[in-house]
Amino acid sequence: MLSIENLNGDLTNKQLEGIIKESLKDFNAIKRVLLIHPDYTRIDFSNRLVPLIYQELKNRGMKQIDSLNAGGTHRAMTEKEIRSKLGISSQVSFDNYYNHEYSNPQKLVTVGEIPAFFVAEKTQGELSQSIQVVVNKLITEDYDLIIALSGTVPHEAAGYAGGLKVFFPGISGPEVIDLLHWTAVLIGIPQVIGTVDNTTREVINKGSSYIFSKIKAPTISFNMVSGEKEHRAIPKGLYVGLGFDGFIEAYKQAARASSQLHVTYLNESLKVAVQVIDKNYDEIWTAGKGSYKLQSPGVMAPGGEIIIYAPHIKCFHSRSKMDFVLRQIGYHCKDYVKKYLELNPEFSKNIAAHVICVRGEGSFDINSGKEEFNFKVTLATGISKEICESVGLGYRHPDSIHQKDFIGPGKLWIENGGKYLYKIKDC
Repeated sequence: MLSIENLNGDLTNKQLEGIIKESLKDFNAIKRVLLIHPDYTRIDFSNRLVPLIYQELKNRGMKQIDSLNAGGTHRAMTEKEIRSKLGISSQVSFDNYYNHEYSNPQKLVTVGEIPAFFVAEKTQGELSQSIQVVVNKLITEDYDLIIALSGTVPHEAAGYAGGLKVFFPGISGPEVIDLLHWTAVLIGIPQVIGTVDNTTREVINKGSSYIFSKIKAPTISFNMVSGEKEHRAIPKGLYVGLGFDGFIEAYKQAARASSQLHVTYLNESLKVAVQVIDKNYDEIWTAGKGSYKLQSPGVMAPGGEIIIYAPHIKCFHSRSKMDFVLRQIGYHCKDYVKKYLELNPEFSKNIAAHVICVRGEGSFDINSGKEEFNFKVTLATGISKEICESVGLGYRHPDSIHQKDFIGPGKLWIENGGKYLYKIKDC
């Protein structure tokens, strides 16, 4: 386990180069490498790391390097986007740029099964079914080294992002992605987000243990913690671990650093908050983080309003099929969605988890069909008033949103929306 951090400043290229050289010093016969990386929705410093990693591996005799975009259910990235994400210059070329195809059985392999009793224990009996551990088959091929990059910030389904999550569910099959996110909802997003050790992480670790049992190559985690300035990632910490246990230790150290950088404590509950969403979140599927990260106990006052301000967003999901299904079910509380799943058992639990996470805590009266919510969620996007209201969300015209109107007691204007977690002091 190696690490370097400067939470009050920036890590230099020289420092990053030094830890990379130290991390790879024992790998002298590396010919074929697989680099697994985060996708376009993650702000990190992959573009600083990858050129340094590439050069060090070339110095050690590497002949082939492939990249795999760990995008889960997000849209595929173009080669141009991947090269930009990884900081690959025109003089450098990877041999293959792969996008994870989560729904293509020919690209997946089953490596194990999480027992139903384990899932039931972790969800306090809410979910009692096994989870087939299905993963991208590239990790079982004859690579000499696998390098997994990940960034760590508070995450609604995993406590903090990073580490083993890049495998499970980052490059997993649809059932894994569905059930893992649904498990987190059943446990309770406000109870999971911003915690280093939690029951969802135990499910991630369990699933990943099956994956690691099938990996033939040494596997290294480069876990990044970043600040942000003018939409650029500022390297603050890099945590490197080898093998399954190394991934866990690197994640824990990164999460502790993230808790110091990415959690903001408030003195009072908010009546209204505006999350200003960056362009790299180009759908409500990802921009919904603007709601998740204001749902810790006490942050939103009863009847308060979360506004997701993103004039550039025009859809709920960039995949037309998922966009249609999201419009079909709408955004509801957990009790409503659980009843919906009873009536529609084949419905995607990943989508079910998303709509609950965005809409937040509330209650559902099965007799009247009426829902009551703790706070409002409003879209100020390119999605029309009619469509917003049809899915159970509020609407404001983007042109009506002005920063000056959201400054003062009980109000908050948040740049880089959806990135950081908010909590009430002493709560």
